[in-house]
Amino acid sequence: MGTFTDVAGRSYPTGRHRFTSDITLTPGEASSSAFALDNMTIGIGFHWERKERQVFRGALRIISRPDGLTVINDVPLEEYVTSVISSEMSASCPLELLKAHAVISRSWLLFPKGTAAEAVREPLARQQHESVRWYGREAHPDFDVCADDHCQRYQGITKAFSDAASEAVNSTRGELLLYAGRICDARFSKCCGGVTEQYSTAWEDQDIPYLKSIYDGPVESCSYDAESLIRSEPPAYCNTRDVNLLARILPGFDQETQDFYRWRVEYSPEELRDLVKARLGVDLGSIRDLQSLARGPSGRIYRLKITGEKDFLVIGKELEIRRALSRSHLYSSAFVVDKETGRFVLRGAGWGHGVGLCQIGAAVMASEGKSYKEILVHYYRGTTVEARMKTEND
Repeated sequence: MGTFTDVAGRSYPTGRHRFTSDITLTPGEASSSAFALDNMTIGIGFHWERKERQVFRGALRIISRPDGLTVINDVPLEEYVTSVISSEMSASCPLELLKAHAVISRSWLLFPKGTAAEAVREPLARQQHESVRWYGREAHPDFDVCADDHCQRYQGITKAFSDAASEAVNSTRGELLLYAGRICDARFSKCCGGVTEQYSTAWEDQDIPYLKSIYDGPVESCSYDAESLIRSEPPAYCNTRDVNLLARILPGFDQETQDFYRWRVEYSPEELRDLVKARLGVDLGSIRDLQSLARGPSGRIYRLKITGEKDFLVIGKELEIRRALSRSHLYSSAFVVDKETGRFVLRGAGWGHGVGLCQIGAAVMASEGKSYKEILVHYYRGTTVEARMKTEND
């Protein structure tokens, strides 16, 4: 698993047999103590996956499990939130976006503990010709949340904290996003593509009132259908090419993805055959057709029929479709399929599942002078922001 390094520069291997029992390293002075982890993989499975050296404050726990060692960072809640908003977005973001993100990141973390909906479900429904899978909030028996995109990005103090990030957390300290008095499951993604998605497209067949689809713009009524939406570039908060703003809001490696609002990939039938076989373990033969059977309001497909020369398979939901049709993941499942000169051309919209807050759209709203509460009410209709908890400094 690489090495960890203390602030004195001493390195220790984290190989499978290094430790025979769990150990905890507690800093004597938290504000001046830190440890580093080398070769940390971030963006696991996605197109930006890479390794980084990451630095953390707080206690370090190393626990031994049958498949190797697990490294856990014990850190106070508000320090965790400061790191998350500086890891998910750039610490140089507009202040009101950082405030909005502090509220939803805090709420997302506390949601499983604060509501009855604690159960984590990752079901797999498989029939002879249908495989529908979604990826829930994975249970972590040894720690609260993971540090990667599957939960929330948490990269310790690796990213440069700004005065604005600290101010955003301090000014919203203890504030949570609530619906009918209960903590919200405050989902978010990078770019909705013009219209946000409803919860059930990506996860359980369940209606969550504050995770419904909305048009990501200042006009309440927007007439569209899925295909015309994806094939066009309608005005929306997240439809921005402001290079200076994007440089302020996106971490360095996210800036490599420039075509987040509308994108295009193409494959030969044989390339698709090989992808499906490698990703799903099914040999359908050379692919003849990709057919959308069900879409959400944003155009994201959650049931896709893949027909090959040997057989066919229906797959879902949103993330499984993105995984099946790419060596990493497609930006989203909001795409239409054209056949051009014997190749499949996928024209797509957005980056991520599209549910809840659209990070790039929220950044544009903040840059236009919207407050963090206006941003949250826009993306999570019917919610309120309230200080409902005491923090470690209260």
